[in-house]
Amino acid sequence: MDNLFNLKFASKELMRNAKKCEKDEKAERAKLKLAIQRGNMDCAQIHAENAIRKRSEALNYMRMSSRIDAVAARVQTAHTTKKVTKSVAGVVKAMDSAMRSMNLEKVCRQVAIDLANKLQLQISQLMDKFESEFANLDVQSATMENAMSATTTLNTPQVEVDRLMQQVAEEAGLELNMRLPSGQTSTVGVSSQASAEQDELSQRLAKLRQL
Repeated sequence: MDNLFNLKFASKELMRNAKKCEKDEKAERAKLKLAIQRGNMDCAQIHAENAIRKRSEALNYMRMSSRIDAVAARVQTAHTTKKVTKSVAGVVKAMDSAMRSMNLEKVCRQVAIDLANKLQLQISQLMDKFESEFANLDVQSATMENAMSATTTLNTPQVEVDRLMQQVAEEAGLELNMRLPSGQTSTVGVSSQASAEQDELSQRLAKLRQL
């Protein structure tokens, strides 16, 4: 049962880390919004990168927690099956004692043996599957750790950073003019700029008519 306790504890610890990352992400988004409001684009980009990284870390923690929960469930099943086996063994033993003086003794003994063999086979198969799952978990956990390590060391894709900055600016009702990769430009504030140009053009036409 110590293994089951350790697995459940590890799963809860990972979920706590995931919630902490989600909280940190919200804090970084708030800082991002404030930086945009102040017009500090360099600082805004840093907070956007941090928010994206924290979101990725939270997802990784939740995936790992889910896998450990699956293994813990299998351990619980194995433990329950073991308890049932002991109970059945006790019943079989009692039946054997009660049937010794009857003509069905040989039949009851054979039934008891068959039942015990089936339960033993089920337990063996279950434990083999558990060991296989546990080995897979070790490999997957190592892969996750490597992925999370890479997340913290590699640069966050610029496209995702720009997209998040754009989203936060739109949510705050702000205009954000910044250059995006591949010669693209932000569309926030484009409609207002076009409207201003149209107004200016209308005013010039009105003056020409007065001449």
